[in-house]
Amino acid sequence: MKIPRTLAMSLAAAAALALAGCSSTEAPASADPGSFCPTGELKFGIEPFEDPAKLEPAYKVLAAALGKELDCKVEVQVVEDYAAQVLSMRNGKLDIGQFGPMGFVFASTKANAEPLVSFGTADGKLSSYTAGIWVPKDSAIKAIDDLRGKDLALGSVGSTSGDVLPRFGLKKAGIAEDELNMNYAGGHPEALLALTKGTVDATQINSQTLASAIDSGNFDPAGFRQVWKSEAIPNDPITVSADADPAFKAAVKDALLNLAPADIEAVGKFLDVTPAGPLIEVTKETYNPLFDLAETMGLTEKDI
Repeated sequence: MKIPRTLAMSLAAAAALALAGCSSTEAPASADPGSFCPTGELKFGIEPFEDPAKLEPAYKVLAAALGKELDCKVEVQVVEDYAAQVLSMRNGKLDIGQFGPMGFVFASTKANAEPLVSFGTADGKLSSYTAGIWVPKDSAIKAIDDLRGKDLALGSVGSTSGDVLPRFGLKKAGIAEDELNMNYAGGHPEALLALTKGTVDATQINSQTLASAIDSGNFDPAGFRQVWKSEAIPNDPITVSADADPAFKAAVKDALLNLAPADIEAVGKFLDVTPAGPLIEVTKETYNPLFDLAETMGLTEKDI
């Protein structure tokens, strides 16, 4: 398959819902924020990119601040897997959803998700992260080419950095997936644990998981080496349905953009955005490199 443009160029450029909100009636742009929440609650879905028991407290801080801005309770739901979140948004069970970059590709095409904001750095720029493949320090594996015949742990099916990008790295290196033993560990923390326990030869560890694991004392990088690293990819978008009431979308976007860095700080630590800045406006075009990547890899919604 011909690549529309090189991934590296696209990613560098990117770095520089069948749902109508909570209201079934058209509301003027000047409507009170609380009018968008007649049932008293909005559902905010999060992909399980980390242990839900760790994610929920951090997102509850963000959700409480968002709810205060909107005059509405915002309930956090860490969904079961990547596919479940796309299905939930498509079926109108989520009002707001944060997707990983590749998850957003399918949320956009299958659930009509529209990105509003993503996570900004302290200097007001869009944050990004990288995928990586790591091995023990004394491993004979020196580069991605040496992975043939080895055991490689990936994260979860459909994960941008824990699945698609490492497989893309193998493809670029000319390594067929049947030339190594590649298995899914069940998530980013589980993949990292497989490496530290010595049950695999190599594993994917993205820069977000790496920072979190080092901070918690669960990983000492001095004992391991990174043998492959992806281009930088823009951080997760927070989305609503493109079909939602325009006034609802505007209210949610304004509320998110008005959040203080302190409200975002706990979530930012999981996304390797420390210190956290304000949320940054993004559009579908911000994630064009991921749409290109999905086409290059021949991915469909069945791959998440």
